[in-house]
Amino acid sequence: MALWGGRFTGQTSDLFKAFNDSLPVDYRMAEQDIVGSISWARALATVNVLTAQEQQDLEAALNALLAEVKADPAIVLLSDAEDIHSWVEGKLIDAVGDLGKKLHTGRSRNDQVATDLKLWCKEQVATLAGLLENLIESLVELAKREQDTVLPGYTHLQRAQPVTFAHWCLAYVEMFERDLIRLNNALNLLDTSPLGCGALAGTAYAIDREALAKDLGFARATRNSLDSVSDRDHVMELLSVASISSVHLSRMAEDIIFYNSGEAGFLEMADNVTSGSSLMPQKKNPDAMELIRGKCGRVVGSLTGMLTTMKALPLAYNKDMQEDKEGLFDAVDTWTICLQMAVLCIDGLKTNPERTYTAAQQGYSNATELADYLVAKGIPFREAHHIVGVAVVAAIELKQPLEDLPIEKLKEFSDVIEDDVYQHLTIEACLEKRVALGGTSKEQVKAAIAAKAK
Repeated sequence: MALWGGRFTGQTSDLFKAFNDSLPVDYRMAEQDIVGSISWARALATVNVLTAQEQQDLEAALNALLAEVKADPAIVLLSDAEDIHSWVEGKLIDAVGDLGKKLHTGRSRNDQVATDLKLWCKEQVATLAGLLENLIESLVELAKREQDTVLPGYTHLQRAQPVTFAHWCLAYVEMFERDLIRLNNALNLLDTSPLGCGALAGTAYAIDREALAKDLGFARATRNSLDSVSDRDHVMELLSVASISSVHLSRMAEDIIFYNSGEAGFLEMADNVTSGSSLMPQKKNPDAMELIRGKCGRVVGSLTGMLTTMKALPLAYNKDMQEDKEGLFDAVDTWTICLQMAVLCIDGLKTNPERTYTAAQQGYSNATELADYLVAKGIPFREAHHIVGVAVVAAIELKQPLEDLPIEKLKEFSDVIEDDVYQHLTIEACLEKRVALGGTSKEQVKAAIAAKAK
């Protein structure tokens, strides 16, 4: 049953109906639409559009429909209704007759869909926050296990300075904690109810919209009807958080893929998140992490699509906005499974401390320590930097690490170098000097883990 047929004398084409109908997508908001309708029935009773008995009858029928949808959400798809609002109203009329036709008094599908979508987003935020917290917890636990595992740190994918594997874990903890903050900020901004704003100008009935908002579980009501029915900031913000978080997931995946490779050999992913080759029996591919890395593009694409859809729309509602849900639903689904898969991967990682330690010793990653040593001996850092650069070139030609060069050779670069230099060139010395807040020393990493575990 169409909700708008009175104005038309001609028939809708089958092609247009298929093009226009949104039920195959917005059926996922069936529960939210029913919950919103229950609150709207209560609001109509407060302004005497419905009697107390009518309101009770409608609420009972809507609750029965809600139970039916919860038991089998796919039943909605058996209908040829235009959208979820039409489906709910049609089912309500089937249940209570003409009384069901009174429910839409003072309400538009414009404020109805905006309310449904915000309710849906609120529920997703709660679930996604829990998933982010799970991932953070898994990374903190991995950091606890790997506090003593030395790892070569990289810039430009070149070995730079040694860090610990725990420090690497905590770097991603910082990223995902920021995602959690963004998610909660998005929730605070979207926690406003548009219901009662009508098509664009507000409802003609003296509904207490603040009370209505509280009844729906929102913090407050929106303040402008034009904005309320055409606002999709909450969609763009949730997609933005999903995109940024997906980029973090993708970066972590890239690191793990590289660390898992035969060239690095720093860690091994578990059998339950890897697969083999149909041709090469020896292969163990990091498919879970590669899929996380790949799926990031879909999430970012959904954000780009939504921003492009909204960028030139005039006030108030336009049918373009019907395109808000498909990308959002897919992005949230994708982000959800990626967060779950990341936890499974992290929990099963097995490091190779001997390999990581050896790699950290290579690439002259202690060159900065030699420069700092010279600074402590009174040489300006820029001059010390040049001296060490020359020393590294000589060490490369000799195919020796800096710490293996004899003292006589080191003195050729600067006569302030003494036998005490060697104690500054060990991996342990490189790590333990990083005692400032945020550094990779054992002291700082242990403190960071303790802070995150609270």
